[in-house]
Amino acid sequence: MTTSCGSIGAVAGFSDSVRFAFQPLYSLHTGDAVAVEALAGTSGPTPREILRHAGDQGRLVETDVALAAAAVEQEAETPTLLPLHVNLLAVSMAADQVSLHPLLDALERAGRRTSQVVIELGPPFAQADPNRLITAVSWLRELGLQVAFDGLGSGDLPLTVLTAAPVDVLKLDRSIVRALPGGTTSTALVHSLLHVASHTGARLAATGVHTEDEFAAARDAGLRILQGPLLDADAGSLTVRTALSGARQDNAALSSFGIPTVADFVRPAVTLPADATCDDARNALAADDEPQALVGLDEYGRPEWTVDRSRFLLALSGRYGHALHANKPAATFADTPHTVPAGAGALDLLDVVAAAEANRMHDDIVVIGRDGVCLGIVRVAEVVRGVAEAKVEEAASLHPITGLPSSATIAKDVERRIVAGEPFIAASLDIDEFKQVNVQVGYAAGDELIRSLGETLTDLAGQLPKMTVSHVGGDDFLITADMDEIGTLAPTLLDTPWTVEGMAVNVTLAGLTCAPGTVTSYQEVSRELARLKQRAKSIGGTSWVLGRPGVEHVDVLRGRAAPGAA
Repeated sequence: MTTSCGSIGAVAGFSDSVRFAFQPLYSLHTGDAVAVEALAGTSGPTPREILRHAGDQGRLVETDVALAAAAVEQEAETPTLLPLHVNLLAVSMAADQVSLHPLLDALERAGRRTSQVVIELGPPFAQADPNRLITAVSWLRELGLQVAFDGLGSGDLPLTVLTAAPVDVLKLDRSIVRALPGGTTSTALVHSLLHVASHTGARLAATGVHTEDEFAAARDAGLRILQGPLLDADAGSLTVRTALSGARQDNAALSSFGIPTVADFVRPAVTLPADATCDDARNALAADDEPQALVGLDEYGRPEWTVDRSRFLLALSGRYGHALHANKPAATFADTPHTVPAGAGALDLLDVVAAAEANRMHDDIVVIGRDGVCLGIVRVAEVVRGVAEAKVEEAASLHPITGLPSSATIAKDVERRIVAGEPFIAASLDIDEFKQVNVQVGYAAGDELIRSLGETLTDLAGQLPKMTVSHVGGDDFLITADMDEIGTLAPTLLDTPWTVEGMAVNVTLAGLTCAPGTVTSYQEVSRELARLKQRAKSIGGTSWVLGRPGVEHVDVLRGRAAPGAA
């Protein structure tokens, strides 16, 4: 999709032939486009050429911001309703905040919620003052905008900025993606950045995916947000189409494991053509007492506006309201639609509500599919009720001593990871000869030891974003975590000197590494853990063993193994 933009020529002194294309970013979790990025089109001067010329004239920051604003305005002409990525140079971000006002004004005119916009900061970073850049990133996020660092791997981003600036997305440069097939060093770099992202809450994305080998290597390395010509709608790659279709099917299956999604709450929308009149809207509302909102659709079925029942009828009330407004476009009294992808979770929808204007927090939200087509609406009250009921059910299953959930939580998490094709570690943790603790120092002391272990696990889960823990009963705990989190989890549990009433106790940790495709169910994981737990119990002292599904060999990582043990 490309269109021409004349406003930038007026602002920056260039011709009106600047063009942008909007390239999707795809999630391998959902199989759908999760955002679009404004990129240079195939004709006209490129942003690089324009910025080079502007730099020669001493107008680099002004022109850079104007280009970003033009991209926002151009996307608004044929909106995708997906989050929009726009690019800025790091030096522009580190300039005076006033310099960014044209971009912020363009977002306001376009009706873009700040939470649906990602500002991508690109190299050169060396020309930007690091402290000013960090401060500016924090300021943007306070405004509700998301921030990304672009060009990782080929640019000059200082590690101090990477670790200090709270960004939402990290984007790998094309050169790293190109080296992934067969490149162990590139894969190791991706794993390291995934580790950084998991501890900062950022998402790591691969850009410039051109070949099926690159797609497969990026997926195998653990990347789940991909962008590039191969993933464009007309790419015609059977491998990519199959992978994305499978991800959509797997994502739909997640609801069977008790994980709420928007699809659990969707209901049919009452729709009108986008050019409908106020009288058309009033008649549609009068024909059915049920709808709270109307959705105006363009010729392709994409939502252009929504009309809230209460606000609309209030606007038409009064002695001459209907006579004055009946033939006016319904869009006159409409709002920019609040949208959410069909595969999003219920909590993602509540994020949309939290970012809404105060008078629109109870508006119905439009559910969109691929290409932004309207699939229905969800009502905020129903989602809130559903989430609350899920939380009540969860609270009822918490263990009275540790406050940790039951094994059902781990079962759901394991099934989710299997369906999503994620590598993970499942582990069993318990106390050696716990019955002797109760016999020698009493049940109250034993409960206190269990409570202390539960608090440690809870603290770890707060530090490790992908860790889930449950209290099965007695002294038995189950854990799931990402592969890179075991390096923090195991030493904390095993190096702690566990004591109760002066009595030292040992703990046993049995772990199962599950690569994609090696296990098919929680029941299989549970059986494998039982085997590993028995092996760990045969080792003296505090012990830690690690095994793989269907493999007899067990690695003894902590403890005194018996002579000749495998």
